[in-house]
Amino acid sequence: MGELTKTTVMVGVAALLVVVALGSAPSRAVPDAFFDVGETFFPEFTDPETATSLEVVEFDEDTAAAAIFQVANRNGLWTIPSHHEYPADGSERLANTAAGIIAVTKDDFRSDNVTDHEAFGVIDPLDESVSTLRGRGRRVTFKGPSEEVLADLIIGDSVEGRPGLNFVRVPDQNRVYAARTDIGISTSFNDWIETNLLGVERDDVKHVELNEYEVDERTGVVRNRGEFIVDWVEDRVWTANDVPAGMEVDYVQMNLLVGGLIGLEIVGVRPKPEGLTGNLRQAFEDRTITNADLQTMQSRGFYPTQTGEMLSNEGELLVRTDQGVLYTLRFGEILFGSGNAVAIGDETSDDEEAGDGENRYVLITAEFDEDALPEPMQPSNRDFESKAELQWTEGDRENKLQADLYSQWERRVEEGRTRAAELAVRFEQWYYVVSAGSYNRVHQSREDILKEIEEEDGSSADAAPPLPAGLGGLTGAEAPVGLTQFGEPAEEVEPAEEVEPAEEVEPAEEVEPIGAVEPPI
Repeated sequence: MGELTKTTVMVGVAALLVVVALGSAPSRAVPDAFFDVGETFFPEFTDPETATSLEVVEFDEDTAAAAIFQVANRNGLWTIPSHHEYPADGSERLANTAAGIIAVTKDDFRSDNVTDHEAFGVIDPLDESVSTLRGRGRRVTFKGPSEEVLADLIIGDSVEGRPGLNFVRVPDQNRVYAARTDIGISTSFNDWIETNLLGVERDDVKHVELNEYEVDERTGVVRNRGEFIVDWVEDRVWTANDVPAGMEVDYVQMNLLVGGLIGLEIVGVRPKPEGLTGNLRQAFEDRTITNADLQTMQSRGFYPTQTGEMLSNEGELLVRTDQGVLYTLRFGEILFGSGNAVAIGDETSDDEEAGDGENRYVLITAEFDEDALPEPMQPSNRDFESKAELQWTEGDRENKLQADLYSQWERRVEEGRTRAAELAVRFEQWYYVVSAGSYNRVHQSREDILKEIEEEDGSSADAAPPLPAGLGGLTGAEAPVGLTQFGEPAEEVEPAEEVEPAEEVEPAEEVEPIGAVEPPI
């Protein structure tokens, strides 16, 4: 083979090798980190109505513990498992929250490096394998009727410079995204329960009783001021017993009290022992109340008696509606603390150093008051039923009217009894914890509800007359001897009759030692 031939062959082989090499060499990698940006996190979760439970886990760096909030539908009943299975008003809110998480999209990819999780605040709050307490996010989990996971997301810190976006991560995945997560996820107990606990409206309340007494925990006696009873008359007019001369019921204060009942703020609940959910007298006889049960009740400010009654630290408020439902609110001990210490109870509950809020234990009962709807007269006969209306006598017409009134009364009684029974079931299992503000609005004294009678021109009936000329600008120190700063003779300033101060009112009944209430166990 000649040199030219050899050279030509070698060049051809080299060219072929180059072509083969180019054809077989790997192509340059195209970055795929952003391949799923714009997609939803849970494409198979499309119907929010299929969600039957929500769990939200938040990590408290101060206590180094995870706080769990749950809402679930169990056999058609919505409850809050994390709060002693308290009934929830949650179907609509859960569906709205689920719809929000369905719509969350991967707006931007940020990292797939696990070492970035702390900086982004997306460490799983339930991950016990991680030692750091910082950088833990909020984990939100939705499940279906068979406990299958529909959505599970860890929501971390907000993205700087991008309002409304947070770092998010799916548990067991390293990839971190930026996503818009303003979907209304709430772990507030109040947001998931019936806010009008008593179920009353402003025009329903017609009768209020302040059963004013106090239990002295140190000496074990009851100081009783007696009952102050207030009844609605018409429009803005209320009347009451034992109203001192020159005083009247302040309808503004009554409106505030009724408003406080409607907006009673429940910040926590505790389940009552089984023996305390029914008739106390029967429970004593059956010995279903233990000494531990009694100690728990007394620590919360409630003292059952041998006769099946209940006393409480700060007296009682009785409220009756026009439906005949009689509510009794018994005010117990102060509860300090915040967070779960108040909402569900923990080892810091009742510890004055645990928090500022002076929340209050309250027991609530409901029953039908037979006296609320007096029975009308029945018709003397029902002859009108067998006659055509044109043949009715005047007596038939009166009997028909009376029969209609009696039927209306029967319906109202039945409705009132049914409503009272429903409410009794709602209240019988629970101690309630109300906020300090809510307690102050409904725990009133007779002095709070009474005011001086006002004349038509708006002045008080007992107001001092105008000042003598030349004395209007004098202070008490400058007033002439024998005159007060108002220019009135000192001996005439005090009215002839005064409302006795609370501490000087004689007890309406003998005091009872608390020790007498313990059952023979």
